[in-house]
Amino acid sequence: MLSAVEFRLMSTTPLAKRKIRRFDPNLFLATIGDGRKNLSFVKKEGIFAQEDKADSVFYIQKGKVKLTVVSKTGREATIGLLADGNFFGEGCLAGQTLRMGSAEAMTDCEIQRIDKKVMIDALHREPALSEMFVAYLLARNVRYEEDLVDQLFNSSEKRLARILLLLAHFGKEGGPELVIPKISQESLAEMVGTTRSRVSFFMNRFRKLGFVDYSGGPEGGLQVHSSLLGVVLHD
Repeated sequence: MLSAVEFRLMSTTPLAKRKIRRFDPNLFLATIGDGRKNLSFVKKEGIFAQEDKADSVFYIQKGKVKLTVVSKTGREATIGLLADGNFFGEGCLAGQTLRMGSAEAMTDCEIQRIDKKVMIDALHREPALSEMFVAYLLARNVRYEEDLVDQLFNSSEKRLARILLLLAHFGKEGGPELVIPKISQESLAEMVGTTRSRVSFFMNRFRKLGFVDYSGGPEGGLQVHSSLLGVVLHD
């Protein structure tokens, strides 16, 4: 028969050796598992189309993604340009059954696809992932408010300058990118809310003033200089 001391040691030792499980949201979003797939997309490849079934959330591990929407009359508008660390397709978590817009790779991309149920379960179970996801949604909401203010009160020239700076990640952690992927003047015009001819006029002006230049190599990327900040800050 075991003594009281021996019984106590047998019952407490496993607990003492048990390791506390630490959940790493970044590891979760980088590795495959049940309901999670890492996918690769080449430049200009479609990720999903408007009115596709909305049954998953996507997380950008590497690359840039363009979100667009087409009206009933056939007019297309660019509603977002996303980069590393961004989620998209999360409307399914709020009850959307069909995609409200389309997503296309602007560059070669590495993206994780997470089934809706898996994402919901993980958000309920893992506070660290929930905190990360909510922080992303709040930051994006602030961005939308800034976009609205920009649209209402700033000139189209300032709006274009701001979009170029956002694309180059000025003011974000990690420092600005030297060259941003090639984007058409039509897409910029849609985001600014003006015509392509006006965008062309301002881009030529920015180039002559040394704010931007087209030295992005064979891909035709655009280099944005910090001096462009003066256009946004100038009253």
